[in-house]
Amino acid sequence: MGEADFFTDVDFEQYRKLIYDECGIHFTPTNRSILESRLKEALREKSVDSVKTYFSMITTDQGELKSFLDSVTTNLTRFFRNEAHFQALEKHVIPELMNAKKATGNTTIKVWSAGCSTGEEPYTIAMLMREVLPPSWKCEIVASDLSLKCLMTAKEGFYADSRIAGIPENYLKKYFDKVEGGYKVHADIMSKIRFDYHNLKHDAGLRNMDIVFCRNVIIYFDEVTQKAVINRFWDAMASKSFLFIGHSESLFGMDTKFEFVKTEWATLYRKFT
Repeated sequence: MGEADFFTDVDFEQYRKLIYDECGIHFTPTNRSILESRLKEALREKSVDSVKTYFSMITTDQGELKSFLDSVTTNLTRFFRNEAHFQALEKHVIPELMNAKKATGNTTIKVWSAGCSTGEEPYTIAMLMREVLPPSWKCEIVASDLSLKCLMTAKEGFYADSRIAGIPENYLKKYFDKVEGGYKVHADIMSKIRFDYHNLKHDAGLRNMDIVFCRNVIIYFDEVTQKAVINRFWDAMASKSFLFIGHSESLFGMDTKFEFVKTEWATLYRKFT
């Protein structure tokens, strides 16, 4: 069977529409090869002989559909990825939030790590918050992703030796235990995070979030879906709250209510109402 027979243009359009309708990820002809390679892996794993048979499976079985959507997401992450963001969080965002909350007596900072992948981002946030927040303050973190496989890894809190690059030595000593083959996040840091399955095409039901991290996720959406996701973040966020997106992403030209903020360390966005 040739490549064209394996995955015809008609097949590509079917799969592309299904993926877009279900989760907003936008496959174009230029990244078609990525979808093809993921499909080949899925067919081999499921012992299915054609993309047409597999399409029938995923459109009649929600479990199979979730598994397929899991396979087409990109899950590149690491601890302290784009360190400038965490410097801005520590030196600008946290002081601003603490100052704004003083008048209300509210000493809780609520964070959403959207598209958290295997958990490195929310664990980084939890460790940093532990370092810089006064003992009388607390941080609550919700971490969500479309990939059940990634969420299972994140909940386990175990990272192989090859995955801990970027963690400062003092953080590694304070917040991880060395175990066979890698490191395990301390239970008290794990307890600060609630991991949850969520598709960004839908409202997560979260409200009054002080900080939202959604980095290197909206880049996979088309313009319409990007705007819808950003507007849902607005609805989920508190007054005087902050949004971090990927360094290669921008809200420039998008009709949103967020204000652009340029700090000494990194650029981000603010909801100020």
